[in-house]
Amino acid sequence: MAPSTAHRRPANPLRDPRDRRLDRIAGPCSLVLFGVTGDLARKKLMPAVYDLANRGLLPPSFALVGFARRPWDDAEFAAQVKESVQQHARTPFREDIWTHLAAGIRFVEGAFDDDDAFEQLGATLKELDEQRGTQGNHAFYLSIPPKAFEQVCQMLSSHGLAQAAEDEPGTPWRRVVIEKPFGHDLQSARELNNIVESVFPPDAVFRIDHYLGKETVQNLLALRFANQLFEPLWNANYVDHVQITMAEDIGIGGRAGYYDGVGAARDVIQNHLLQLLALTAMEEPISFNAEDLRAEKEKVLAAVKLPEDLSAHSARGQYTGGWQGGEKVTGYLEEEGFNPDSVTETYAALRLDIHTRRWSGVPFYLRAGKRLGRRVTEIAVVFKRAPNLLFPNHSEDDFGQNAVVIRVQPDEGVTIRFGSKVPGTQTEVRDVTMDFGYGHAFTESSPEAYERLILDVLLGEPPLFPRHQEVELSWKILDPFEEYWAESRTRPEPYSPGSWGPASADELLARDGRTWRRP
Repeated sequence: MAPSTAHRRPANPLRDPRDRRLDRIAGPCSLVLFGVTGDLARKKLMPAVYDLANRGLLPPSFALVGFARRPWDDAEFAAQVKESVQQHARTPFREDIWTHLAAGIRFVEGAFDDDDAFEQLGATLKELDEQRGTQGNHAFYLSIPPKAFEQVCQMLSSHGLAQAAEDEPGTPWRRVVIEKPFGHDLQSARELNNIVESVFPPDAVFRIDHYLGKETVQNLLALRFANQLFEPLWNANYVDHVQITMAEDIGIGGRAGYYDGVGAARDVIQNHLLQLLALTAMEEPISFNAEDLRAEKEKVLAAVKLPEDLSAHSARGQYTGGWQGGEKVTGYLEEEGFNPDSVTETYAALRLDIHTRRWSGVPFYLRAGKRLGRRVTEIAVVFKRAPNLLFPNHSEDDFGQNAVVIRVQPDEGVTIRFGSKVPGTQTEVRDVTMDFGYGHAFTESSPEAYERLILDVLLGEPPLFPRHQEVELSWKILDPFEEYWAESRTRPEPYSPGSWGPASADELLARDGRTWRRP
C-alpha cells in the first residue's frame, strides 16, 4: 500500500510564504525513462524530477526507473542521477530529499528489441508497486530517436506494460511521453500517431513541446485574458503585424547526425513557433481544460492560408565561418560530420496569414536561426501608427509603433513600447519602454519547463500537450514550404555569424514596408 498522505514532508521551504495556492501533488506512480544516457535526460529530465521532489510535488511513493544498454546496477544508475542533479538541478541539493528519492531509483539494462529486458522491466515495476507503493501507475518517457518509438511501444504492449491488467486493484493508469520531432512531414506524423495510438489510447499520449511549459508562454494567456488593457486591441483594427522570433547564438555543435536534413524550419518553426502563433492568435477558450484550449488553437492553425507564390513569403539561410563575439567560428558546411554539399538551412523565415475576422490583413512573421546576434525567443505584437495630427514638426518616421513584446527566454518578461515627450521646451516625442521581468516581480524563480510538464504527465493533465490534430495542422502549414524549397533546388543564402540572418529575410519584410525587430 502507498504511504498515507499524512506522512508527507513539511511545506516546501523554497516557496514564497505569501503564496497561498494549493500544491498540485502527483499521486503514487513511477516514471520510466528510456534514453537515460542522452543529453536531454541528463541535463533536463533527471534534474527536473529532483526539483519536483525538492519542491514537495512528488509523493513519497514515487519511483524513477532508467532503461538503457549500459551495464549498470541500481546503485550505479543512482550515482549517475545524483551527478546529473548536482550539476544541472535548479534548486539547491538537499541530502534528505536525495536520500528519499534515491530509495525509489531502479535500473534495467537492455536494448529496445530485448524481450528479456522488457520482462525485467515488468518485474521491476511490479516490485515497485509492492515495495514502493506505486499502485500500478506508470509513465513511460521516450527520450529516444523517433525511429525507435514504434519498437518500444510495441514491446511495451506485447509484454503487458502499456495497459493495466484486469486483476490490478483500483484504476491504475499507463501513459507515454513522446519528445519532438513528431514525424518529419504530414505523412510520417500520421504514421507515427497511428503507431503510438494503436498501443496507448489518445488521452494517454503526451506529446512534449517544452516551450509550452515555459512560464512566459503560459503568461501569454494571462496577459491577454486577465487584463482588459490588452484584449480589446488584440485584433486587426489595431495590430499592424506580429513577429515571432527564436534566435540562437550557437551553432550545431555535435548534432550533425540529427540536424542535417532537418533544418531550422522543421526543428523549430513546425512545433515551437507555430504553437506560439496559435496561443497569440487564438480566441478566448471557455475554460483552460485540454479540450477547450486545444480546440481554439486548432481553429487558428486551420485558418492559416498559404499564398500561391511561396518564394515571396519565405527566406532561408546557412551560416558561414567568421568571427562572432571576438571568437572565430566554423561555418555550417565545415562543421564536423556534415556533408559539404548540404542544402539544409540553419535560418528560416516565413510570412503567414490567418484568415479570420480578428486577424484578416495582419501578417505573422516567424523566424528561427542559429549563429544569430544573440539568444532570444520573443513574441512582438506591433500596433499600427497613430495618426500624426498634433505634431506637425515630426515626420511619420519619427513616430515609432507601439508594441507589446513577450520575452520567452532568456530574460523572461514583457516590455511595452510607447511614445513619450522628451524633457525640454520643444515638443519632441521619442520611444520609451516599460518593462516587467519575472526575476524582479516575483521572489520565487520560474521552474524549468520540464518540471511543469513532467508533473502534468504524472497528474494526467494534458492542456499543455498538443494532440495529433495540432501536429498534423502544423505539418500542413510547413510541408508546402519544404516541398517548394526542395523543388526549387536553390541553396540557402549565406549569412555571417553574429548577424540577424540573410538579406532575403530583410527583403521578406521590406516587400511589405516593414523591418525586423532587433532584440
